[in-house]
Amino acid sequence: MTSDLELYSYTFPNGFAWGTSTAAYQIEGGWVADGKGPNVWDTFTHQGGDRVFKNQTGDVACGSYTLWEEDLKCIKQLGLTHYRFSLSWSRLLPDGTTGFINQKGIDYYNKVIDDLLTKGITPMVTLYHFDMPQALEDQDGWRSEKIVGIFNEYAEFCFNTFGNRVKLWITINEPFVVAKFGYENGLHAPGIKEPGTGAYQTAHNMIKAHAKTWHTYHLLFKEKQHGSVSIALNADWSEPLDPTSVIDEKATERRLAFSLDWFAKPIFIDGDYPPLMKLCVAAKSKEQGYPSSRLPEFTKEEMQMIKGTADFFCLNYYTTRKIRHQEYAQAGPSFKADEEVEEIKDPSWPICGIEWLAVVPWGIRKLLKYVKDIYNDPIIYITENGFAQSDPASLEDTLRWEYFRQILLEILKGIYLDKVNVKGYFVWSLLDCFEWTEGYNKRFGLFHVDFNSSSLLRTAYTSASEYAKVVASNRLPAPENKLE
Repeated sequence: MTSDLELYSYTFPNGFAWGTSTAAYQIEGGWVADGKGPNVWDTFTHQGGDRVFKNQTGDVACGSYTLWEEDLKCIKQLGLTHYRFSLSWSRLLPDGTTGFINQKGIDYYNKVIDDLLTKGITPMVTLYHFDMPQALEDQDGWRSEKIVGIFNEYAEFCFNTFGNRVKLWITINEPFVVAKFGYENGLHAPGIKEPGTGAYQTAHNMIKAHAKTWHTYHLLFKEKQHGSVSIALNADWSEPLDPTSVIDEKATERRLAFSLDWFAKPIFIDGDYPPLMKLCVAAKSKEQGYPSSRLPEFTKEEMQMIKGTADFFCLNYYTTRKIRHQEYAQAGPSFKADEEVEEIKDPSWPICGIEWLAVVPWGIRKLLKYVKDIYNDPIIYITENGFAQSDPASLEDTLRWEYFRQILLEILKGIYLDKVNVKGYFVWSLLDCFEWTEGYNKRFGLFHVDFNSSSLLRTAYTSASEYAKVVASNRLPAPENKLE
C-alpha cells in the first residue's frame, strides 16, 4: 500500500500540462471596444435588478483586452506550460455570424496566441464560455435548432483563423451550467425561466452543436492542423447521505445521470442520454399530463453523429455533495421534479469563500476514477479547479494553497494508484475576475486584481508562488499546513 508520504517523492507524468484558465467575459472588459458586439452577459448585467452582486458588470473586468501583456507576465511568473482562455464570439463576429467579421478581434487573439507560443506556452482555446452574441439570443439562442449550424460556422471560422497554431480546442464550457442556470431557472444570462423544458432543449442543441463541430474539425482540419477537440464538463462528486440507504444510493445514481452523464454518455459512449434520465423524465412528464417526454429524443442518425465526438475528457471539479432522495410531487414540471434528489453539504466540510463551495479535495480522486471506469479510460485534463476567497482577500492565502496541495495529492493518487490517465491540471483562475452573479465579491485568482485602481494592478497571492514551484519541479511539496 502506497502512503501519502511516499507519493511526495513521485513526479507528475512527463509532459504534464500545468495551466490556469480564464474566460473572455470575465477578464477582457472592452465590452464595446473596436467593434465588439453585445453578448447576453452584457445585456443581463446592464438590466440590473440585483441579479449580480451590487449590479456589477464585466464592462471593464480585468481589462485584459488592453492589458494582455500584464496577463502574460503573470503566466510567465507561474512558469505555466499551458494557458486556457476563451474567445469572445461577439468580439470576432459582432452579430454571431460570418456575415461581418471584426478584424480587430482577430488581431487581439492572434497576439494572445502568438505571444503564448513565443514564450513556449501551449494555448487551449474554448470557443464558447457562456457569452452568446445577443443578436443570436434574440433569435432564441440555444433554444433554437438553427444554432447548431450557426455555432458550427463560427467554429469553422475559428479553426480557419487560429487552428494553424491552436492544437487543443474546447467547444463549449459547462453545458450543464448554461442549460440549468441560463434557461431553466434564469439565474445566469440570458435569464430565461422555462422550468421542465428549457434546460433539456438547450442541452439537446448544445450536444448536437458540439458533435457537428467535432466532425467539421476532423473532416476539414485534423489532417493538416493535427489538433484535438473536446467539451468541458463540470461535475460535483456525489455520494449517498446514508450509505446504507438504498433510496439514497438510487438518488445518487440519478444525480450523476442528471449532471455529468447527461452530456458525457451521448458524447463518449453511444450518442444517447442515460437510460435512468430518460425513464425519470418520461415518467414525470406522463404524470404531469404531457403527451410525450419533455426530454427530446435523438434520431438514430443524430446518435451516430454524436457518439465518440471527443478526443480527450475535460473535467471541471469544485466540490462534492451528499445526496438523499427527495419527493418533489408538488414541484411542477421542473428539473428537480424529474431528478427527485436533495443535495446536502456535510457540516464537517469547511466552506471556502462562497456558500456552495464546500472544501472536499478527496472528491476529485473519486470523480476521476468514475470517469476512467465509465468512459473507457480517456485522456483527462482537469480544466478547472479552484478555491474562492471573499473580498477583501488576503494575499497570504495559505489555506487556499493547502487546498490545492491536497487536490494535487489526490490527483497523484488517481494517476499512480488508480491508473487514471490525467494529462493536465488548470487552476481556476489566473486572475481575480468577474465571477458571474457573484461579481467581484469572490476571488478565485492566483493573482489579486485591484479593481479600484485605474491600472488594475495584478499582485501574486502566496498560492501563485507555491504553484510556480510545483510547475517548475513537476512535483508536489510535502505539507506544512492543514485545512481546518
